Amino acid sequence: MKKRPYSKLITWLTCLSLLVSLSFGILLTDRASAAAKDNSKAKSQHSKVASDLREKTQQGTGGELVDVIVQLSDEMSPQLNAMLRSSGVKLKGRFTNFNFLSVELPASTVDSLADFPEVDFVSLDGEVKALGGHVAQTTGANNARTYATSGSFDGTGIGIAIVDSGIYTSHVAFLNSSTNVSRIVKSQDFTGEGRTDDPYGHGTHVAAAAAGNGMVSNGKYIGIAPKANIINLRVLNAQGVGTVSGVLSALDWLYTNRTTYNIRVVNMSLGMDAITSYKTDPVCKAARKLVDAGVVVVAAAGNNGKKSSGQKVYGNIHAPGNEPSVITVGAVNTLGTDNRGDDTIATYSSRGPTRSYSTDAFGVKHYDNLVKPDLVAPGNKLVFAEAPNSKILQENAALDANVSSITNRKQMALSGTSVASPLVAGAAALMFQANTSLTPNMVRVLLMYTAQQLPNFNTLEQGSGSLNVDGAVYLAKYVRTTLNSSTALGSSLLMIGLPNPQTTIAYGGSNYTFSWAQGIVVANSFAAGPSLISKYQKIYAQGVLLGDGVLLGDGVLLGDSTKLTSDTLIGSGVFISNGTTLGSGGWFCPTGVLLGDGVLLGDGVLLGDGVLLGDGVLLGDGVLLGDALRVAYAAQMTGDSTTMMTINTDSGSDYLGY
Repeated sequence: MKKRPYSKLITWLTCLSLLVSLSFGILLTDRASAAAKDNSKAKSQHSKVASDLREKTQQGTGGELVDVIVQLSDEMSPQLNAMLRSSGVKLKGRFTNFNFLSVELPASTVDSLADFPEVDFVSLDGEVKALGGHVAQTTGANNARTYATSGSFDGTGIGIAIVDSGIYTSHVAFLNSSTNVSRIVKSQDFTGEGRTDDPYGHGTHVAAAAAGNGMVSNGKYIGIAPKANIINLRVLNAQGVGTVSGVLSALDWLYTNRTTYNIRVVNMSLGMDAITSYKTDPVCKAARKLVDAGVVVVAAAGNNGKKSSGQKVYGNIHAPGNEPSVITVGAVNTLGTDNRGDDTIATYSSRGPTRSYSTDAFGVKHYDNLVKPDLVAPGNKLVFAEAPNSKILQENAALDANVSSITNRKQMALSGTSVASPLVAGAAALMFQANTSLTPNMVRVLLMYTAQQLPNFNTLEQGSGSLNVDGAVYLAKYVRTTLNSSTALGSSLLMIGLPNPQTTIAYGGSNYTFSWAQGIVVANSFAAGPSLISKYQKIYAQGVLLGDGVLLGDGVLLGDSTKLTSDTLIGSGVFISNGTTLGSGGWFCPTGVLLGDGVLLGDGVLLGDGVLLGDGVLLGDGVLLGDALRVAYAAQMTGDSTTMMTINTDSGSDYLGY
């Protein structure tokens, strides 16, 4: 297996050896200390209770009621059943497909609950919030809809689930342009408010970004998959706030009904602070089960990429974007133009690595430190469908784009990774239409491989690069349809020869040609090379992660020949892109190593296992790495260009060109 650069290997191994020695000594001390204490049971129990729940139970009174999500590893015992029926404890719900429970109980009983052997993990039923242009042209979606030789791709027959604040179903953007019938084939409320419309105003815009039909303004505000079916799963209430249990209920319903509505993609432009490791976070685990069942899950990275002062912040990827099987999307600022050559990463777009963590029996935090986002897409001041009288508009009337005076034709402008995410979801729908046999891992690989690397931004900012719908759909339609988990490693992946790794986007009478990234981000690093699309890799099957067989232990780079062909280049770090292929450019972390247990080795600074020296230590290039830093929406969205795409006033006539 190739590795690069060789000159860094000795430095890395030396630092790793020192780290292992130090960690081993600390671990022995911790173990000895723990063994000497009488509260060893409490310490061992600590790993089964989420850290934020632990903090809440310690700060409150013992009789205070808390809402929790309980993950079970087995059937409930009679003893656990009895506890859940006891005084003061309320079983609020069950999530059949995920073997989870929603429970309200006194804070003083959390440890007793976690003590049952069939209880795998207990976490807070916390708060979930929304994360919140002619993108069809600049992303290449128009190209994909007008292929002359192999038919057009518009999402027909594919179901996209929008897990959000509801949808204003009367908007013309959601009609089938051929039959004038709504493409919103199912609406379900999981907030308890008993409504599926969009009083908050977020979900309507998101749904139109993924699958708006372009009837308004001669197709200028068309979504990526304008004929896809939409499944409206409302989890955010009229204030734009939801709960973990509400999201889990929606995903539980989705898992049960995915084949009924041919749901191949789900978009989640919402998030929570990623505190608990993806290995135990219930929403992450639910997302993983959907991916393993063949559903692509797309999530917004978050809008916490900078302080209110404008300083960059690293390590604020939201959940479920911290889940490795989820396609996590950051935001691009297109500067209001169709030309991709001037695109930049939006300053507010959350950067990796993921800083969610698990806590072992001795109270030591182990950080996930995954490279995220996976890719980025336009997300700054995008114009899509507007829900009338929404809370968002009431708070900021200027968001109305003044496209139309007719209620069900109005458009609004929003910014954030939450409007970048549905563009990727729409792209995935086009890919499934082009080739229904694709697995979620294949979709993710093709999206990343064909993305455009933006110069002067590192992997933790842009992942594999900017969304290229045209390139991803082009490759999707040529992937062999007979591939499965039994296909031999290294078998031909495509039905054609190796394509020219470039895409040309037409805009304003000109053409812009760019190279594909020709690589993918995986776990703590990346993989690159044409074999990723020319040869079948075992990591493309369902039920595995793309990072399987790439990393061994705490950052040790070792390819697994049972999952990856030997000519796959495994990267060894985080690069600042030069705008060509993934891995080309200068080092962001000179030693190039993100270690698995929360240790960032870079810029000459070695941080201990989760120790952040005041939660905001300045690294060598002046950036911040922080776990707890959160900034207000108004502050995080400033500093980017205020320019929008040219506003095209609606004539009032339906455009049926698509």
